[in-house]
Amino acid sequence: MTTTGDSRGILFPGQLPAFERVDAPEDIRDRVEWFWIPRWELTDGATSTQTVLPFPASHLVVEHGHVNLYGPTTGISVRVLSGHDWAFGMRLRPAGLAALTSEPAEFLDTYLSFAAPGLLSLVTTPMRAGENTAAVRAAADWVRREIAGADDTGRTANAMVDLIAADRSITSVGELAERMRMSVRSVQRLSARYIGLSPLAVIRRYRLQEAAVQLRARESVAMGDLAAQLGYADQSHMCADFRGVLGITPGEYRRVKG
Repeated sequence: MTTTGDSRGILFPGQLPAFERVDAPEDIRDRVEWFWIPRWELTDGATSTQTVLPFPASHLVVEHGHVNLYGPTTGISVRVLSGHDWAFGMRLRPAGLAALTSEPAEFLDTYLSFAAPGLLSLVTTPMRAGENTAAVRAAADWVRREIAGADDTGRTANAMVDLIAADRSITSVGELAERMRMSVRSVQRLSARYIGLSPLAVIRRYRLQEAAVQLRARESVAMGDLAAQLGYADQSHMCADFRGVLGITPGEYRRVKG
């Protein structure tokens, strides 16, 4: 197991608590992309605001003595941390989510309590002892036992997301359908069943995440050049999309990024 270097979705890295992302073992990668583990220890009365632009995916999270299934989001996610605590999450692949729920859109922008006492006890014990690696191993074993492997349609849904994430040239549902050799309607149904978002929303989320990464890493990149690289028709379209989801313009983000 290795720590992933993918920083997409993390808008303000300097504000993060101790944080680790660990790639899922290959044999369960059809169900779980990676495990993520934040730990924080704040002084009395202190808080830390965490703002992320989540991947277009759902997460199974052990936190505060419960297991919750977080659905996909339509915008940024903001959480305020306090005290001394931890969380343990797994980013679900489309096929993994479909094994847990048939209607992911029902918990769009919210979460549901998920009955998984085995997972709760398996993860909590090593996490309380500060043993991240043991917690990941226990969670991976639970996934092997409790979440069914991907079928053909699930693998197609996984492949669709992989294609969107990897190919910046895909900016429309029509282009995605052509690359998948499917009809637009079939792609829309696949995205609704396995993600809970429209395929266009998935495409735009990955492009906005990439925009944020580039704005952090390349101080001198011109907005017009960045828009072209990410497949936007022009700078104004990228800026409108960025502001519509993040609430600030790309220029404002560049100035306040941490």
